[in-house]
Amino acid sequence: MDFSKRPPLTRRELLTRSYLGLGGLAAAHLLGQEARAGRVDRPLDPRPPHVPVKAQRCIFLFMEGGVSQMDLFEHKPALLRMAGRQMPPAQGTEGEIATFSAAPNRVIPPVAPLRQVGASGRWMSTLLPQLATVADELAFIHGIKVDNNNHGPAVYHTLTGSQFPGSASVGAWVTYGLGSENQDLPGFIVLGDPRGATIGGAGVWGNGYLPAAYQGTLFRNGDTPIVDLKRPRRLTPEAQRAELDLLKWLNDRHRDARTNASELEARIAAYELAFRMQAKAPELVDLGQESEATRKLYGLDDPVAAPFGRQCLLARRMVERGVRFVMALHGAGGDRWDDHGDIKGRMPKHCREVDQPVAGLVKDLKARGLLDETLVVWASEMGRTPFDNNLITDKPGRDHNQYGLVVWMAGGGVRAGATFGETDEFSVRATGDPIPLRDVHATLLRLLGLEQERLTYLHAGRYKKLTDIGGRIIMEVLA
Repeated sequence: MDFSKRPPLTRRELLTRSYLGLGGLAAAHLLGQEARAGRVDRPLDPRPPHVPVKAQRCIFLFMEGGVSQMDLFEHKPALLRMAGRQMPPAQGTEGEIATFSAAPNRVIPPVAPLRQVGASGRWMSTLLPQLATVADELAFIHGIKVDNNNHGPAVYHTLTGSQFPGSASVGAWVTYGLGSENQDLPGFIVLGDPRGATIGGAGVWGNGYLPAAYQGTLFRNGDTPIVDLKRPRRLTPEAQRAELDLLKWLNDRHRDARTNASELEARIAAYELAFRMQAKAPELVDLGQESEATRKLYGLDDPVAAPFGRQCLLARRMVERGVRFVMALHGAGGDRWDDHGDIKGRMPKHCREVDQPVAGLVKDLKARGLLDETLVVWASEMGRTPFDNNLITDKPGRDHNQYGLVVWMAGGGVRAGATFGETDEFSVRATGDPIPLRDVHATLLRLLGLEQERLTYLHAGRYKKLTDIGGRIIMEVLA
């Protein structure tokens, strides 16, 4: 055929004849996105970070209830000077904090003295004598603002970047971006408080709109971390393998005929992971393998500290085996850090429960050469007020304060001993512009080698990310 004699195509004809080709290009693009988003048989395969960093894994210690920053980490002489008197209205605040600070109240002094510790001269409560011994390993961020003054939305905000349910958790984002180094264990493991569930339940460690493979896996306390993990006695390993192969073949056929099957893909991967975990999980949770010295380091010889000590020791064993993200939760029911009353009686108990375990974790990671490649984060969902509005009780407490959250980090890529941010003389809010929580999330991602602008997921026509509109990386706490 002589194509030189063919009449030229009009624009309308060109679009008519080529729409299938353009559609194919679009489909290829979407399929490529879907594959990158985790639609593969092994969604947790390790992936390189966006930028080279030291930290390879993260242990996130979450103190639920709202830790009182002025009782633990902020030395404020005004609280002693004004004890029992009305605090001036808090400037630069709105909502409940502004209302409560203007209402009749009384300033509450710290429940225990604070002293300067370590070469960095860090102010720390005498209620945390063991944490004080590793103070020079920690970098603190003061005056962080969360978007809500109530527990539920604040917990969601801290752990998912949004105060509303349905968003992906921090751990899900990290495993989505990096996968996991151990294919025989979940990439994101949650160690719950044995006393009860966290506010928000599984939503605070869920995958949200990300593929279901990236949700956290809750480990129970005891020798059986996951229900029904053990193989029935009547079933041989060979027979179980044959059953799983048949089930996978059926599920693969079902999946390949459909789109948007991330939940099914996660189920397929979960079957295979559970099969591998039958051999690995019992060994993982067997703390009897640890020396008496190590068990004591985590406080397992102290009935008060032992529950959280076990969680911290398990967290070390998990990152040691290549688990990407471990979240350890402390505080449940009436034992949350939500000290509206009797803070003088309750705060020492909270601190004794976590002081030895957390300090032991930092020391153990460092002694094993793991601290440089493990990011440790301590956080709560909010801070507390310096005053109490209940003028009748003889056992006062502190109310919620969304302007006063303190977070510290340690380990890979963190500038040990650093401090960023400062609160006013009453520890209500930052002296300058409040530090939005998204800045902390952006910093956490950067320490793990993930760039917030590249760590995105297309959902409902919008590219979602942990930091939403974007956060400032707090370079002041990076090494």
